[in-house]
Amino acid sequence: MQRRFNQLDDVWPAGLARRLGAMIYDAFLVAAIWILLTVLHVAFVRYVMGLGPEEVGAGEAQRLVLQLLLLAGAFVFFAFFWMRGGMTLGMQAWRLRVQTLDGYTITQVQCLVRYLVAWVSLAAFGLGYLWILFDREGRSWPDIASGTRVVVLPKR
Repeated sequence: MQRRFNQLDDVWPAGLARRLGAMIYDAFLVAAIWILLTVLHVAFVRYVMGLGPEEVGAGEAQRLVLQLLLLAGAFVFFAFFWMRGGMTLGMQAWRLRVQTLDGYTITQVQCLVRYLVAWVSLAAFGLGYLWILFDREGRSWPDIASGTRVVVLPKR
């Protein structure tokens, strides 16, 4: 269930520098999640499936499963925080929040769209995030595609 945020009149669109700062913080957290998932995957392949050390990661299926697991793990991280309170841990440090255009927490579909378009934005050499500099409302491609916006919260 979506909940409405308060202080909607006190927020303003987030700039590129703040967003990049939060992205760097979150990248460290996602890297830690990916390390954990990789260890679990290797342990599963090695000890549950009974493959030898030389067979771990040798098959195309193993690599594909691991890649999908890593992508899913990152999505779960972002979706959990975005849907719960609109902020990942990196966003909390930089006083950022993602919300719908009318000030509610975002839905699971919006999370998925933001996540997928974020990968496209990064794959396009960051152009999706540099778009903030040209958009009148300071929106990135993930914001535009998902119908959301990232705002800066006032100091307490």
